[in-house]
Amino acid sequence: MAESNRSELRKIIMTSLYQISVYKANKIKYDIKKVIKELLEVENDFVNTIVFGVEDNLEKLDDIANMYLKDWTIDRLGKTDQAILRMGIYELLYTDTPDIVCINEAVELAKEYSDDKVKNMINAVLDNVRKDNE
Repeated sequence: MAESNRSELRKIIMTSLYQISVYKANKIKYDIKKVIKELLEVENDFVNTIVFGVEDNLEKLDDIANMYLKDWTIDRLGKTDQAILRMGIYELLYTDTPDIVCINEAVELAKEYSDDKVKNMINAVLDNVRKDNE
């Protein structure tokens, strides 16, 4: 699959994770598959793998993020920023996507949906996760 298609899929992943976090915050029942289906008509393994993977490893991903966020915690970030960061960390640690692609894709999403300070924070966290994971 071309990376440009994957970039579009990452937006869907980010949106799915955002939506799930809103449901959780408001104590609304949800089905992950239905959340994804609302955004993507055709089932996609890449999307399913990342969304389910992030949800299944949420605590671990947040612990990792908090280790690298300087004087900050992931729960203080906006829900979109949390989604981007969790997706980036998950993709770095659990997929065979090249590290540089994981980081660049997350930073591109942050450029579009976050402010510069948060974008730089996401970049720094992912870069440190990458370095420590080598």
